[in-house]
Amino acid sequence: MNIHDDDHDDALAQRLRGLPSERVAPAAVWQRIAAELEQTPRFQQAPAAPALNAAAPRRMQRRWPRYGAAAVIVALIAGAGVLWLPQQPPAAVASEESSLQHQANTITYQYRQAMATLPQQDVAAELQPALRELDESAGSIRSAIAQSPDAAFLLGQLQRTYALRLELTRKGVNPTGLST
Repeated sequence: MNIHDDDHDDALAQRLRGLPSERVAPAAVWQRIAAELEQTPRFQQAPAAPALNAAAPRRMQRRWPRYGAAAVIVALIAGAGVLWLPQQPPAAVASEESSLQHQANTITYQYRQAMATLPQQDVAAELQPALRELDESAGSIRSAIAQSPDAAFLLGQLQRTYALRLELTRKGVNPTGLST
């Protein structure tokens, strides 16, 4: 960046005015140049700075589609690589759902085992609506655990619901009220 300094403008302008308006090379210089031109054969050209010819832009234009195609191929390979990366197997995903979900599954399994030991057809008809309501509550609690795997209080609710269901079933099977 140029920094404009107003203090030196006058001095610079004065020095520029002091320069000669046109400098002409001495005649001896022009004579030497003419002599060298006459000595140099016409078919030989002095090596010149590389000039841009008309073919160079066309060559560059032809290269850009190649670079573009190469970039697209690299992007496709990278995208395919992401898709082919090893995914977690479904069993690992299921095991990572939550320990709360696993505990709820264990409680449900134990509840079903306990229910299998009790005769279901011997339960009194007047208890059936209460049993259905407890079953619906247990299903709702399990759904809530699936939606909120960090809500530990739901596990206690599920345990109490299953315990009430078991106790009510035992009372319905054994009308004397004595638990088995």
